[in-house]
Amino acid sequence: MTSPRAASMHAGTAPAQRGFTLLEVLGALALFTLLLLGIYSGVRTATHAVRSGETSIQRLDEVRSAQQFLRRELAQARAVAIAHTDKGDPLFFTGDAHELRFVAPLPGYLGRLGPQLQQLKLVPNGKGGSRLEASFALMPPDGSAARPLGEPEVLVDNIRSGSFSYRAPDTQQAPGDWHDRWDGSRSMPRVVRIALELDGTTAWPRLDAPLRVDASALQGQTDLLQGLQRRTVQ
Repeated sequence: MTSPRAASMHAGTAPAQRGFTLLEVLGALALFTLLLLGIYSGVRTATHAVRSGETSIQRLDEVRSAQQFLRRELAQARAVAIAHTDKGDPLFFTGDAHELRFVAPLPGYLGRLGPQLQQLKLVPNGKGGSRLEASFALMPPDGSAARPLGEPEVLVDNIRSGSFSYRAPDTQQAPGDWHDRWDGSRSMPRVVRIALELDGTTAWPRLDAPLRVDASALQGQTDLLQGLQRRTVQ
């Protein structure tokens, strides 16, 4: 049996038991918080990068699709009168710096067969910029007024600035001049230029879309293909 004195001596030699101090706990919490902040910052940066990449891809797809549509439709413009002057001369194509109108057939997969009166227009988007809209109207075969087909469709949004310009047909002496307005009777521009400056980092490649039909060559002709221009646009 251990005596009280021996027990007292044994207790004096045992190592002391101690816990963490308040400063040590606070220090550990601070380090853990910094670690969580670092992880959160990395996840947020990665998420932002993914979203920015997706937005850039969508913007590029929007620009590419719009340019393909505009090139195709302007190339198929037809010498169909959309209005007449006071003298009764037909107007096949009208346009200014922010709006243009012409007739072209839409592809069948859009469900709108036949010649369409197409209007391209830069309109305010309510956010300090503008958007490029396309609207369509059916040209009845009896020559009556065109019938609108639904609401305008947005081709490109968030445009900082933009304009349309028109190149006259070439002459034997020189290439045609550029104009910011086209309302010539019995004629159509040789090339339509659509210049846009977009918000953000995505660029709009300058679009010079040639028209294949020379309206001045169609006077008195019934076959529109006889008026096709065969020279390459410079």
